[in-house]
Amino acid sequence: MKKIFPFLLVFSFFSCAEMQQVLSQMPQTGTTGTIDIANGLKEALNNGITKQVSKLTATDGFYKNEAVKILLPEELRKVDTGLRRIGLSSLADEGLKVLNRAAEDAVKEATPIFVSAVKNMSFTDAKGILLGNDTSATTYLQNSTSTSLYSKFNPVIKNSFSKVGADKVWANIITKYNSIPLVTKVNPDLTDYVTNQAMNGVFKMVAVEEKNIRNNISARTTPLLQRVFAMQDNK
Repeated sequence: MKKIFPFLLVFSFFSCAEMQQVLSQMPQTGTTGTIDIANGLKEALNNGITKQVSKLTATDGFYKNEAVKILLPEELRKVDTGLRRIGLSSLADEGLKVLNRAAEDAVKEATPIFVSAVKNMSFTDAKGILLGNDTSATTYLQNSTSTSLYSKFNPVIKNSFSKVGADKVWANIITKYNSIPLVTKVNPDLTDYVTNQAMNGVFKMVAVEEKNIRNNISARTTPLLQRVFAMQDNK
């Protein structure tokens, strides 16, 4: 019996070690994997598009939202000043408004582009992004998709310029300004400028929703969001 007992202990030790190895290779139901985290981040970004970016598509969605309102580029501020100086304040006001109208119209048409970008993006470090700052996922989206989004969004902006009459308004503004004696003539690429400003506005609104989901438990409206963002609560 004394000889058998040490043998049983050794057998038991190796059996436990082997069992532990088997258990460690089994799926852990209580953990959140990389795929889960990535899908949770995508859902949060999609919520931003659905709940926040949609607000930009309404009339005055850009124009009366100080966080994203498109202002004149620096080179055109002198145009605004020049027009007001010769009594054309209403034309200057209209010029600013139609830039924002073009963005509002374009975002309405381009929303599927942003949804597709989120759906197809891959996270190089999903956990790191989850445990980052309040807008880490939005920043990652912006950095990883802006170039491709621009090429798709720019033609939409160009079409919207024509659709809302911004091209005609600005052709009139530039013509009148360039006719003022002694001014340096301008010929800005407003399509490029508004494309970049509209995209920045979209990312800002997506970030609003991401921040809400990260800081407001009641905003986590699905089991996936609840499970994934619970990890960052405990970081």
